[in-house]
Amino acid sequence: MVIRFFFCSIIIMLCSCTRGLNKNTIVGIQPYAGFSKGKADTIAITISEFYKVKTIVLPEIKLPKEAFIQIKSARYRADSIIKIQNKAKADTLDFIIGITQSDISTTKKDKSGKTREPKYKYEDWGIMGLAYCPGNSCIVSTFRLQHKNSMIHFTRLKKVAVHEFGHNLGLPHCSNKKCVMTDAVESIKTIDNTKLTLCEVCFNRI
Repeated sequence: MVIRFFFCSIIIMLCSCTRGLNKNTIVGIQPYAGFSKGKADTIAITISEFYKVKTIVLPEIKLPKEAFIQIKSARYRADSIIKIQNKAKADTLDFIIGITQSDISTTKKDKSGKTREPKYKYEDWGIMGLAYCPGNSCIVSTFRLQHKNSMIHFTRLKKVAVHEFGHNLGLPHCSNKKCVMTDAVESIKTIDNTKLTLCEVCFNRI
């Protein structure tokens, strides 16, 4: 059986500029039920050091019931989660990054905005992460990042978190295949081959 992966971002507004960061920017890390505290702390430290912002690990909560679906399998709609997170985000937070071990999905669309064909395959497509671009909310799942080598697993997790938060800041997908903002084009190998860094072009946009 071939397992496909999708490194995804949702474009809410077409925007070439990024959102300004400063030393007072606060990012909430929202772990969902069952998510490892160690992994939550790892994401908090990674985002803080990578983007030079303050991070706060929030109390664990349950995934929203309204985001649950059971079409191909039991999982949660990532687009619903980031909308709910954004609405519930505390005023003291500038951004919120949801983190879950559960499988998440979205509808994969083509450049015209239509669901990709065949629809049975892409209407509910399993992904590793989703973000508003630009925006204040994103979600990352470890479900499709597993590896028997814990170091590889944690590196994948860091890259996906940095990538999705980069979309929140307005960074689009990058053509540089070594940049952490590159599009994974449905392959986990792409993520493994990228570096946990921004290319010069993406770096200068922040």
